[in-house]
Amino acid sequence: MAEQDSNKTRARLVGLNHVALEVGDVEAALAFYGRIFDFKLRGRSETAAFIDIGDQFIALMQGSVHAPVSQRHFGLVVDNRAAVKALAVAAGAQLVDGPFLDFLDPWGNRVEVVEYANVQFTKAPAVLSAMQLDLTKNDSAKRELAAKGMSPAAPQTQVATPI
Repeated sequence: MAEQDSNKTRARLVGLNHVALEVGDVEAALAFYGRIFDFKLRGRSETAAFIDIGDQFIALMQGSVHAPVSQRHFGLVVDNRAAVKALAVAAGAQLVDGPFLDFLDPWGNRVEVVEYANVQFTKAPAVLSAMQLDLTKNDSAKRELAAKGMSPAAPQTQVATPI
């Protein structure tokens, strides 16, 4: 946890808005990810495409591609992790050895895939409804959320922000 600085008011991290990936070809990237994931585009230009994830998005930006760095990655939450592995392999992804479902896309971007039921990440009921998803958490994720006071049954308290 970052040290408190009594001389400044700092912004609190609330969540991720988007992740931007450099790809060699936007059309090829849309085709690759489209073979693995069901998604809608938020927007599009000649050199960029924006994949909608409810209230967040992934930006595919045409640009120079760098060699993959072993720990550089982004994590995606999905409704069905088991389906992703087979689809990723069929799409030409390179699986990465390790305890998680990680793969490299053709441009060296490392993707870590987790299932919604298993992680603390939670979409608000209104967002899930708008995405037409009916997802639940497993007991382990529910306990983790409850321990942080973030379960749906936990009382909502206002956290004061230092001024």
